[in-house]
Amino acid sequence: MPEYRASQTAVLVCQGRAAAHERLAPGRFADPTAMALLRDDERALVELVREGRQPAGWSERVGCEMVARCAEMMVPRTVAIDEAVRERPATQVVILGAGLDGRAWRMPELAETGVFEVDQPASQQDKRERAAALDGKPPVFVPVDFGRDRLGDALAAAGHRAAEPTTWVWEGVVPYLTRDQVATTVQAIASLSASGSRLIVNYQARSVKATLGRLLVQGMTKVAGRPNPWAAEPWRSTWPPATMAGLLARHGFTVLRDDHLHTLATGMLGAESDTVSFRSGRLAVADI
Repeated sequence: MPEYRASQTAVLVCQGRAAAHERLAPGRFADPTAMALLRDDERALVELVREGRQPAGWSERVGCEMVARCAEMMVPRTVAIDEAVRERPATQVVILGAGLDGRAWRMPELAETGVFEVDQPASQQDKRERAAALDGKPPVFVPVDFGRDRLGDALAAAGHRAAEPTTWVWEGVVPYLTRDQVATTVQAIASLSASGSRLIVNYQARSVKATLGRLLVQGMTKVAGRPNPWAAEPWRSTWPPATMAGLLARHGFTVLRDDHLHTLATGMLGAESDTVSFRSGRLAVADI
């Protein structure tokens, strides 16, 4: 990843939220920060999707389709995470691998909460530049080089209080980590979680269809001459729900619910919606 640039996956996710804003599931989903966090060239496809216009060129058509499908996926995932954050208010929220997340600015429930965003240093520098125009209290940025830094040390230096309950949001990160890396991170989270803490984790279950879908996207982007957002960020682990629940339980967490994204989308989106992540994406909520 180039220095001081957000990952292409983070950009696509932000484009999806911007395309969905007050357009998909109106009254349930809104993210006014998403468009503001995009650069001008990244907004172009979003505007085409929001206007329902079909571009003439094959490359732009592929790009619009990717943004549109991502928008569908982001609606149930975002709504479910936001509801889980509201359910159990905490004085601290830590967003792991925050990317271009806008929760610190857009959720009024977090106005008096200490919000910490953990991410790679280069990604955070890019985020700071993009977020300069956003109104509201920004999060505490916690740059962490996971190959060198300890999560607990970095958070403590930033003001996180391990003796108080924390809500952890771990969205869109787990598939890009190995199983060992996921287990090590869960152990670190548990060691920093006082009684009353909550972990909200989005992960991918094993799915042949989802794997084939990603290969199809890879082929389409290659033919269209577009960059593949997942080229530098391949999936490295998938988790059967029982295995994820076992990992969390070993570190003191009790899983309250673990839902398939397609189930979460029921009542929000049309029945025909079927993105790659709908086939394998899951969201678990666990308390300690």
